[in-house]
Amino acid sequence: MQQQDHLEKTSFLDKVNFPNDLKKLGKDQLKVLAQEIRGKILNVVSKTGGHLGSPLGAVELTLAVHYIFDAPKDKIIIDTGHQSYPHKLITGRRDNFHTLRQYKGVCGFCNISESEYDVFGAGHAATSISAALGIAKARDYKNEDDKVVVIVGDGALTAGLAFEGLNNLGASKTNMLVILNDNRMSISPNVGAISNYLNKIVLNPKYFQLRKRTRNLLKKIPGIGEQELEKVFKAQERLRNIYSEGIFFESLGFQYFGPIDGHNIDELITALENVKNLKGPVLLHVKTEKGKGYEFAEKDLDKFHGMSPFDPINGQKYVKSTNITYTDAFANALIRIAEEDKKIVAITAAMKAGTGLNKFEKHFPDRTIDVGIAEQHAVTFAAGLAINGMKPVCAIYSTFLQRSFDMIIHDVCLQNLPVIFALDRAGLVGDDGPTHNGPFDIAYFRLVPNITIMVPKDENELQHMLYTATLLQGPSTLRYPRGGGIGVGLDPELRELEIGKAEILEQGSDLLILGVGPILYDAMYAVEELKCNATIVNARFVKPLDEKVILKYANKIKNIITLEEGTINGGFGSAVLELLEDNGIKANVKRIGIPDKFIDHGKPDIQKKLAGIDKESIKKAIVEILKKE
Repeated sequence: MQQQDHLEKTSFLDKVNFPNDLKKLGKDQLKVLAQEIRGKILNVVSKTGGHLGSPLGAVELTLAVHYIFDAPKDKIIIDTGHQSYPHKLITGRRDNFHTLRQYKGVCGFCNISESEYDVFGAGHAATSISAALGIAKARDYKNEDDKVVVIVGDGALTAGLAFEGLNNLGASKTNMLVILNDNRMSISPNVGAISNYLNKIVLNPKYFQLRKRTRNLLKKIPGIGEQELEKVFKAQERLRNIYSEGIFFESLGFQYFGPIDGHNIDELITALENVKNLKGPVLLHVKTEKGKGYEFAEKDLDKFHGMSPFDPINGQKYVKSTNITYTDAFANALIRIAEEDKKIVAITAAMKAGTGLNKFEKHFPDRTIDVGIAEQHAVTFAAGLAINGMKPVCAIYSTFLQRSFDMIIHDVCLQNLPVIFALDRAGLVGDDGPTHNGPFDIAYFRLVPNITIMVPKDENELQHMLYTATLLQGPSTLRYPRGGGIGVGLDPELRELEIGKAEILEQGSDLLILGVGPILYDAMYAVEELKCNATIVNARFVKPLDEKVILKYANKIKNIITLEEGTINGGFGSAVLELLEDNGIKANVKRIGIPDKFIDHGKPDIQKKLAGIDKESIKKAIVEILKKE
């Protein structure tokens, strides 16, 4: 780490406030700057937590792009915004970078409200090409002349949206540069035929040298202008691609160049200079190494994709929760179930480690399927498995499953297929912020017929719900938050829960609290501290509701609070209100849930306070509803 200490004594980074400052540096100075940026990223992320592998791998590419293009006039769109840390450091946020992912600090992803240099907000993969094409077409409609550049990668080419964008861009002949940052990784290693194809493409570093010499030679011939030069180079490209594996992109309508070394500043600058003014869609293929420059990140790409605070000397996390995480509780239960049920198949969308399926894969490698960043395909693929007798479990983050809403309706629920959706990171997720929060799943699943919606209050109930889901004949979902569980003991035997049956946690006569999820523990602590007389019901099921229990207590207790760590619009509380209305019950109802706004990034306790779903907010609501009576 002596090297890191040296890097923190920056000589060039301190002089770079905005991209124009890069243009004052020579190429050798840019190389030193690249190492200073790596040191800065490592120093900050080790303290704040955040993404590490991707930004470390994108340093030279980011510098070269900003060196050649003129942002913010030229529009630089970065896919999967966690690649953007180097970009943020050289676009006016260097002095504030230590606040990365902290409340009111620098966002961990591109954010249009944070800087004019963040052209398009992105937390999910594969959005950049489509967005950039829209930006480029708007430029053309306005007769402007700025350049539009996309940096796409980190597995985005396993996503269908990226190919839709490439297909439309190639056909439109719009002037735009797509830079494929190919590090052979998303979060887990890239999978699929496209990944295999890209890995076969062979580097030809002499190509641009030949092109430059050809241009200089032709310019010496009288009467040869730019128009004639372009004809020559187009013919040259056609000949080159007959023998090049870049023919795939060429067939889509792109001029393809590469691949080139994404950590070679000289090569990058030369390549970008050569393609900068080409007409039509251009794709520059750049090979980079995720985690570049930090040995631990280079060796363990999964672990260092995203990290909580860690010791940069040994790469170990500072704080480890003593409670089992919800993710591990899910994975452990799924392993136990799959040992007995040979029909269980686990599906992930490039998130094996994040969803715990890396543990499952060690036991059942043939029954673990990573489809890449392709949630829509994952859901319909699961439907195909289910219709032919298997029991697929789709373990996908709540925020990412939103991408497959139509497939959930059309391919799974309409056909009433026994697909299980295990929604990790449901609710508020902390420092990753609004792009990764998962508040909407209860509401959007409630809309769909045939599905059973379960929400465990703790890690023990989670394992029973998962077991119950595997016994159902139709689709089901269970959601659970990020991080450590409550710390309850886990029952040694898994048991089937009665569908739609609630659990009475406490009995009282003044207040009825109906809730789902771990937020119920905050309610129990709030009731205890206030010493109020409350009935607390763990509904367990959002769909179907335990109508009998809810109506029984609602007929006797007219002060009702509903609780959920999900959007208040159309969620569990709305289901309760609909039930009361349908049965003519008048009550004083207060719904507590995530309000109708996006919650900014910050520590989980800050986010919960902002959303009004923390213990103190529950206590305040209890006092107010009882006082109102």
